[in-house]
Amino acid sequence: MFGRIRMWSRRHTRAMDAVRVSPLFAFCLLSMRDFSVHQEGSPLLDVATSLVLLVPLLWRGTRPLQVFGFLSLVSFAQWALDYVVLPANLAVLVAFYSVVLHRGRVWAVAGRLVCELGVVLAFKLYDSPSPGMFVTSTTLVLTVGLTALYTKTRRNYMESLEERAERAERERDQQARIGAATERARIARELHDVVAHNVSVMVVQADGARYAIDGDPEQARLAVQNISRTGREALAEMRRLVGVLREDALDGDGAEQTDYLPQPGLGQLEELVGGAGVPAELCVSGEAGELPEGQQLVVYRIVQEALTNTLKHGGPGTRASVELAFGPAELMVRITDDGRGAAAPPVVGGHGLLGMRERVSMYGGVVSAAPRAGGGFEVLARLPVSTAKAA
Repeated sequence: MFGRIRMWSRRHTRAMDAVRVSPLFAFCLLSMRDFSVHQEGSPLLDVATSLVLLVPLLWRGTRPLQVFGFLSLVSFAQWALDYVVLPANLAVLVAFYSVVLHRGRVWAVAGRLVCELGVVLAFKLYDSPSPGMFVTSTTLVLTVGLTALYTKTRRNYMESLEERAERAERERDQQARIGAATERARIARELHDVVAHNVSVMVVQADGARYAIDGDPEQARLAVQNISRTGREALAEMRRLVGVLREDALDGDGAEQTDYLPQPGLGQLEELVGGAGVPAELCVSGEAGELPEGQQLVVYRIVQEALTNTLKHGGPGTRASVELAFGPAELMVRITDDGRGAAAPPVVGGHGLLGMRERVSMYGGVVSAAPRAGGGFEVLARLPVSTAKAA
């Protein structure tokens, strides 16, 4: 709410200036006779002079120097004509406040000297000026200048805080986008390796079928079947690869070289769990069947990331459990630990959960990661059992 009011006030400077000086308008017009040095004079002329002094304050936010100069000249003309000092002459101090608030130090000092000169000239109108009143008026001018300087300093400080908050928010969003792009690029490279491996298998099977087609037709038929199955898997992985890269195009200069080797899968899970750095056990239930290599890689990376987080944030003496449950249509992966859970310090700048979601979403699955009610942490992923389909 306050932010909207601040934005509205910045867009409607003149309206806000009118609101701020409206109490001064009322005060000056209602009590100017009580503050007059001389009692003679025309009330109508006093009202007209007061309006000449007060109305320009509506432009003090956009033209502070011009308003201050004009009001100073009007006040000087009053003194030169031996005219009464009106309550509306306080408008000079209001304009001086705006000069200090919106202009530099040189203009602030110049405005201070002009106001002080006005105090001296005003007291020459008195037959027997009071030293105490002179000190009070000088102190008032100094107080107005210091108040404007404090307001200016605080306003600049608040604007710097807002700018830093906006910059931090932009940097946070940028880091999130960079993290997502980096994770997609990593997934794309890994899927590329899987596809390259499948193509290599197809080439080997095709060569074998070519040599066996005359001497061993049955062996050639099996090789062709393997080529068909491997090609379907490779095509499915390629579709997922294109889906990953479709959202954001990633430019590369070709400098990074990768070895076209198969990525880890379910066969390496036992080794991963045994070397995780925390005491952990692996429990597998159900019939695994033939799971595509890309999906095996997803399972491997989820377990790897979850165990890494357990090692980092679980605390001393933490134990972990990795459970894989193969169903007829779904694979469930659950990694739990008995560590600190919700008591663990928050992670700043991490992209582990983001990477899990990116991987699982490619296969139409879901993943969740949260502290457990009884203590510890749980990562739960559900992947539909996928089969290779024809193009």
